[in-house]
Amino acid sequence: MEDAFYKYLKFEKRSSDHTLISYKTDLKQFIEFYNIHSNSSEIIKADKRSIRSWIIELSINKNSKRTINRKIATLKSYYKFLVKRGATKSNPTSNIKSLKNDQTIPKFLKENDLALVFDSLKSENNFKGARDLLVLEILYGTGIRISELINLKIKNINKNKREIKVLGKMGRERIIPLHDSLFFQLINYISLKDKKEITNREFLFCTEKGQKIYPMMISRIVKRNLSKLIQSEKYNPHLLRHTFATHILNKGADLSSIKELLGHKSLAATQIYTHNSIEKLKETFNKAHPKA
Repeated sequence: MEDAFYKYLKFEKRSSDHTLISYKTDLKQFIEFYNIHSNSSEIIKADKRSIRSWIIELSINKNSKRTINRKIATLKSYYKFLVKRGATKSNPTSNIKSLKNDQTIPKFLKENDLALVFDSLKSENNFKGARDLLVLEILYGTGIRISELINLKIKNINKNKREIKVLGKMGRERIIPLHDSLFFQLINYISLKDKKEITNREFLFCTEKGQKIYPMMISRIVKRNLSKLIQSEKYNPHLLRHTFATHILNKGADLSSIKELLGHKSLAATQIYTHNSIEKLKETFNKAHPKA
């Protein structure tokens, strides 16, 4: 039934490749655990005790609460699918609750630091340099996810309205406007891509050989260019998404608008960025207050 579940996720739920990989990894790990403890790989027969035992083992092995909760969510989706398809009548995850996450404030970069990175790349006006700059500019200028950037197609760009159509989680579409600087970088990149005669005409971002760009390559582009001028604990692409949300919130954007731009399903996921805004307010208060 696992293969049927993956097809359901891909074609009916329209899950991203990244999500599919995560689900496959989680189910494979649970199958291995269940096989060791019950001498069977038929997880359709698993009960609540087996699932709770797995959660305990994950915790003992120092998995983060976020990781454990993702794996719980995978099992919940899988067993709901089995019940829906009539493969089983009972759902062993029905009373399994997620662990309470320790809320962390998202890290973000300073505007001046990012400006230095962008300026350093603008001198490399060739296909590779323009592509790397545009990757950083779009991640920061729109806040889109890696999977959304990778799957961004040429036809998703509306040059007249200066906006892009993004296909997010669960196949949800949203429109994101492009500011002037980002739009001109986009046009410049497309021009250089055409001059280089890259064969890939479907996807916006690709390698010099015309292959569709991939997650690890995006991560390398971000780390290589940010680490030159910015000191940070992490250089992953999601850092730029956090930075985008924090900066536009600090400049007066309301949470509902940020929610729509980020493609969040609920406002609760967006509210975490208010913590950064509050911290900035405290910093300003402490510097400006006469008795500080």
